[in-house]
Amino acid sequence: MIRMGRGSRSESGETNDYQTNGSSSTPAYSYGTESQQATPRVVTDSESIARDIKEGRLSGFVGHGTVLTGETHFQMMLRVDGHLTGTVTSDGGTLIVGTNGQVDANVSVGVATINGVVNGDVIASEKIQLGRTARVMGNVATPRLVIEEGAVFEGGCSMIKAREDMESQATAATQEQYRSSETSSYQSSVSSTDDDEDDDDLLSMVDESEEEEAETVSV
Repeated sequence: MIRMGRGSRSESGETNDYQTNGSSSTPAYSYGTESQQATPRVVTDSESIARDIKEGRLSGFVGHGTVLTGETHFQMMLRVDGHLTGTVTSDGGTLIVGTNGQVDANVSVGVATINGVVNGDVIASEKIQLGRTARVMGNVATPRLVIEEGAVFEGGCSMIKAREDMESQATAATQEQYRSSETSSYQSSVSSTDDDEDDDDLLSMVDESEEEEAETVSV
């Protein structure tokens, strides 16, 4: 009986030690679970605008509550969170219409990212993207079109002609680059030939002067 009592005590001690070790390892597991559940911080529109301005990518901004009327032309990027009417043009630039933005104008840009309201035709030489809160009333022409679920688009769409125009522009640019490289190489060869001829003329003049000096000395 005594031996059984001692054995039960030792077993209970081992059980308590196991429970203690198990409980001590629990915080490490819960800590790992908490670290896995951590989500990255979402970047707000204000932070995105401030970053674009700091990096020099944002060339124009129409804030919420602002109304502009007339012809708008920009170079790199224009963001509209207010109300813009008239015409919007850019040679390869990007137009961003925010959720609260409204554009009542015909648009001709490189890339158009629309999350607000656009009443007018949109022509983009590269891509048009309609977010889930977008509402576009007009015709669009672009080689690439992305429409997210929830967006409203009422109008016609032309993609084949826009893609052909983009490919023809790319081909013309490649040919122009090839011609410029050929012209520069030809000019370099001509200049090197002229330099060689100048060197030959200089050597012949030196030889003639030496011969004249030799004749003078002999006389």
